[in-house]
Amino acid sequence: MPAQNMIARLASTPWVMLAFAVNPMPAYAEECVQEKAVYVDMDNAYELRFEPMGSDSPVSNKFKLAVRNTAVVADGVVMRSDDQLRADGRIMFECPEGDVTGADLRACTVWQGMVYASDLKGHIRALPGEGENAADRLFLPALGPSIQKSSLWGEGKATVAPWDVLSLKGCYQ
Repeated sequence: MPAQNMIARLASTPWVMLAFAVNPMPAYAEECVQEKAVYVDMDNAYELRFEPMGSDSPVSNKFKLAVRNTAVVADGVVMRSDDQLRADGRIMFECPEGDVTGADLRACTVWQGMVYASDLKGHIRALPGEGENAADRLFLPALGPSIQKSSLWGEGKATVAPWDVLSLKGCYQ
């Protein structure tokens, strides 16, 4: 009987509220789709934010790459291979508009390569398309060294090279 009285007293105290505060019920948030996904590098120096395409295009995904604590924002696109299994990405900074040459595009291209997606267990797959669940991580091989050798690098611009792996930070509405 004394144990039952003690349980009854504990149940009527704020201890129950404390237990729920320490071990909250899991929240079932709506899944984040790729076109609304936001990623950051390990040092939180870069933010990669996908945007909806909204039209039929050879470009399957587009995004902005922002250098945190600066006003620098680069544009990015992803184009799928014919078999849809590979995603070729490109990041460009301050590209001229209008009729441009291949040399103009090469000069403003910061990074170009395959964009890989992975889950939290490290399983690699193709970058999800619009409407699909966002990848937990992105892998952009040699992103940091490419930025260091580009027009994005320098005083007032990027001064910290990002890691090649970016993790899902969240999803914007």
